[in-house]
Amino acid sequence: MAEAVANVARRINAIVEDGKDSLDLSNCNLISFPDGVFKVLRSVSENIRVVTLADNEMKALSSKFFSTFTQLRELDLRGNVLTKLPDTVAEMKHLTCINLANNSFSIFPDKLTEIATLERINLEGNSITDIPVEKLSAMPALKWINVKSNPLDSNTLSALQSPHNFDIVSGADS
Repeated sequence: MAEAVANVARRINAIVEDGKDSLDLSNCNLISFPDGVFKVLRSVSENIRVVTLADNEMKALSSKFFSTFTQLRELDLRGNVLTKLPDTVAEMKHLTCINLANNSFSIFPDKLTEIATLERINLEGNSITDIPVEKLSAMPALKWINVKSNPLDSNTLSALQSPHNFDIVSGADS
């Protein structure tokens, strides 16, 4: 455990010292986003564009995360045990890419459809049965969504067969 904490501390210090625009806390055995990180990164959080929290054991992400990292362009949360996102994710005005693959979502995180800048959504390997195809079609920037390896219901699968203004990876056509 002490080694994991030291690893996180080293990565955080490098961002503050080097003024980097990305934060990589993947493979750190995190069960939540460390509260102390908000304090340490307060002065540089506006500069952070990419956050990677992949391959941890995170069950939830707080609203504070999204209100702190307001300039995020890319968020990688793959390989955790997330079941939902806070409603504040909809306030991410610059987010273009979110990776939620291999988590524990059973319901599509509907607030994602309110992010006008979002171009790529990866939800592969979850337990989602239904996706809001009409809402996705109304997203102005959406180019690609991956819902492969989800137990999509027949209505969703047939809705995905219709032409859309974005690419869909569903496994239904493989």
